Amino acid sequence: MRTTFMANENNIERKWLVVDAEGQRLGRLASEVAAILRGKHKPTYTPHVDTGDHVIIINAEKVELSGNKINDKMYYNHSGHPGGLRGRNAEEMRSKYTEEMIERTVKGMLPKGSLGRKMGKKLHVFRGSEHNHQAQKPEVYELRG
Repeated sequence: MRTTFMANENNIERKWLVVDAEGQRLGRLASEVAAILRGKHKPTYTPHVDTGDHVIIINAEKVELSGNKINDKMYYNHSGHPGGLRGRNAEEMRSKYTEEMIERTVKGMLPKGSLGRKMGKKLHVFRGSEHNHQAQKPEVYELRG
């Protein structure tokens, strides 16, 4: 009788992948990167185990937003104090906090809880075309669409 394969920490092989964000739409980029971080692109995907790969996103400042989101979309933070709500639009986020904008979008598509936080740590975002992970010998990953 055959049994169903269940991944665990001993039999997971992790790769390092480089994704170029230049000319990509933010949401489509984020959903595909989130699937890679979860490991859904592998035949050994197991929902309750972190089977995903490390993802390096380069050229983060060249990501695109469709429609009028560049002016209308807002990102909010709250300090926890009364009146401590701060909002920034997507244009300000893209110009000053590009890495945070992409990280927030991708992490919002990951599972909530300790497993999702563990998956989120494998995301590495860089503003320009250079990154500091050459030692891991990352492979270039072409996004679909």
